[in-house]
Amino acid sequence: MYIHQYSCISPQQTFDNIDLVSLHESVDNKLTAREPVYKDIPRNILRRMGKAVRMGIGAAMPVFLKQPVLNGIIIGTANGGMEDCIKFLNQVIDYDEGLLTPGNFVQSTPNAIAAQMGLMHKNKGYNITHVHRGLAFENALLDALMITRENAGGFFLLGGVEEISTYNFNIDLLDGCFKQETISNKALYSANTPGTIAGEGAAMFLVSGSPRDAVAVMKGVQTLHSTNEPEIKSIVQQFIENHLPPGERVDLLITGENGDSRILKYYHSVESLFDTHTTIARFKHLCGDYATASSIALWLACSRLPLPPHMIKRRGRQTNCRNIAIYNNFRGSQHSVMLVGLL
Repeated sequence: MYIHQYSCISPQQTFDNIDLVSLHESVDNKLTAREPVYKDIPRNILRRMGKAVRMGIGAAMPVFLKQPVLNGIIIGTANGGMEDCIKFLNQVIDYDEGLLTPGNFVQSTPNAIAAQMGLMHKNKGYNITHVHRGLAFENALLDALMITRENAGGFFLLGGVEEISTYNFNIDLLDGCFKQETISNKALYSANTPGTIAGEGAAMFLVSGSPRDAVAVMKGVQTLHSTNEPEIKSIVQQFIENHLPPGERVDLLITGENGDSRILKYYHSVESLFDTHTTIARFKHLCGDYATASSIALWLACSRLPLPPHMIKRRGRQTNCRNIAIYNNFRGSQHSVMLVGLL
């Protein structure tokens, strides 16, 4: 599968005038997205959108403008517009199941993002949303890999979207997913304590089965549910060996290390597979941790941007970057690995 266009809205300046050197700080252990003006979305439609829908469509608009004809839309999200869902459920109680505002209900379902994209783009093709917690984007990616093989000449929109909802944040905080102490994302990797910081964002990609005008090729993706460290290391190693062309090596490893001391062992184990040839970089101090954060890592891989020093964990000997591996772990049990080749 080939990637032709890419776009991203995140807590950093990744949409217009991209700047990864300046690092915007978290507030109360949350990294909220820096939303653009959304000048390409009609005002009367924009004001009715929930945040997840707004970010998803906002990130997709540059792709829509460059590729007016799409064969389908494939989105991965763990919760969709959860904030609107809670608002609607509260209205059911407040109004005693009387006259309810339909907008919150319409925007609350996870597939509202892909559905709104289809309506705005007048796209009647394949339209699907994958909801698989920390592997939602990876399952959307697998879907895209299969459908582009079946439709080599077709173009598809692939994306991952998540928002910070107050409800989910509080539940996950009580469950120990986030740090109890207030910490800055600038010090995320030096805090040897349980938990991480919350994040949100949207990343969109135009993909097809044709290499023409492509910027990158997705060589493979694999997912795994496990807490067995040796098993995870072995599967990642086997994946790299199976998908990396003979004589080539991984030049850059992007990991989803998130400052949680409880799952650091998995990242150390995977990193040990790569020698000093490979540069190791981290990205979750940019966007925070959320279920589809791996889509931000894929955007970083495609963007070819020089990685600022705050992203580099270990500088490798290789200066030219061609093969990029992405390893992500969601809450200790859901693992994914991708291999991307730059063209």
